[in-house]
Amino acid sequence: MLQHQIVGPSAWKRADIRTEHYRVWLDAASLDEIRRVVDEIRAHPLPTIIRSPADFDMPNCHAAMAEVRSILKEGVRFAVVDRLPVEEMSQDEAETIYWLLASMVARPVAQKLDGTMIYNVWDTGKQALPGSGVRPDSTNIEIRFHIDNAYNTTPPEYVGLLCLQTAKSGGVSRVLSFHSVHNRLLAQHKELLPRLYRPFWFDRQREFFDGEPDTFFAPVFEERDELRARFSVHQINSGYAMRGEPVDNEGTAALAAMLEAFEDPEMAVDFAFQPGEIQFVDNRTLGHSRTEFEDWPEPERRRHLIRLWLRDHGRRAYTG
Repeated sequence: MLQHQIVGPSAWKRADIRTEHYRVWLDAASLDEIRRVVDEIRAHPLPTIIRSPADFDMPNCHAAMAEVRSILKEGVRFAVVDRLPVEEMSQDEAETIYWLLASMVARPVAQKLDGTMIYNVWDTGKQALPGSGVRPDSTNIEIRFHIDNAYNTTPPEYVGLLCLQTAKSGGVSRVLSFHSVHNRLLAQHKELLPRLYRPFWFDRQREFFDGEPDTFFAPVFEERDELRARFSVHQINSGYAMRGEPVDNEGTAALAAMLEAFEDPEMAVDFAFQPGEIQFVDNRTLGHSRTEFEDWPEPERRRHLIRLWLRDHGRRAYTG
């Protein structure tokens, strides 16, 4: 168990964050490059997932994405790119530009066993019940701070989200440092920390092969080159429900201490996504969440984000 306070840019609280710490602007030269690429992909259509940044002349965009990668690796671990001119292009064209920019940060990988690489985040009207395979991001419910793909051996290193359309109300994005949460628990609930270094059951969201278990057993915290987190209270609660057993008393207390930290407004940064903005987060040191939202009645106006998972190690397949 990590016994000391984590220091540095990754262990931040709301009061520490300034816009310049995370916001990366696409300057006029970058936007010119993007518009030229849009013209080229209109003239020469191809599937988005076979496109590569190496196919296009985009030096200014490369510089902007290098800044994003630096923030993700050495800074506050989240970045917001401002912004793609999505009003000038089709959804497919916006998706392709986003794919190219994200590929400059790290390699896109599959988000489902079927090889899905580009994932639509919107309300499907379904319910995220234990064992259903319905992910909370397919609903309009509040999603508490979590990492993506906590129930897999190889979660993505980074998660990207492109905003195409916003909800009628709600759906506010939030980010939080798991390093700061760990510091708080070490100071206030040191007796509970060892339990978070021992495994919990996670619902695998039906992303497994025939004959494999439907739950996954892993700790919330692990110390490698730095502290890494694996957390989703929704998937943990669902995992135990699927197994027909309660979380042990010590585990319940430790999870409650985590959730108590999440409720402290000084721990997180909130921002309202605007169409064309792209959010990137370090998926193993940062938690991200969103508030419940009310969507527009017209299907064509509904809240719509596009997600990419990025990982430079292992296979590009879901299991890594």
